[in-house]
Amino acid sequence: MSERFKHFQNAACEYFPCHKNVDADSFNCLFCYCPLYFLKDCGGKPAWRGFVKDCTGCALPHAPGGWEAVQKRLGQAYAELRAGCAPRTLGPGEE
Repeated sequence: MSERFKHFQNAACEYFPCHKNVDADSFNCLFCYCPLYFLKDCGGKPAWRGFVKDCTGCALPHAPGGWEAVQKRLGQAYAELRAGCAPRTLGPGEE
């Protein structure tokens, strides 16, 4: 099976690259809007501004290996749901 579906780059985008901490040659735009945003423990390195998750400094979905990391964390979240446990989605300090 081809692995081309794991990477997409839109160098013509006016925001490219939107995260400055990833090499532009390997930057992956596939997850332009991160599918892990709704998770408190997403596996990336977000900053919290109250209840607002700021992913500006996170390169997880855009760097090499990002597709695999996103798939792994989504798999964990769905396993939690199947087990009857809701994934943690609250802001920092909330239980």
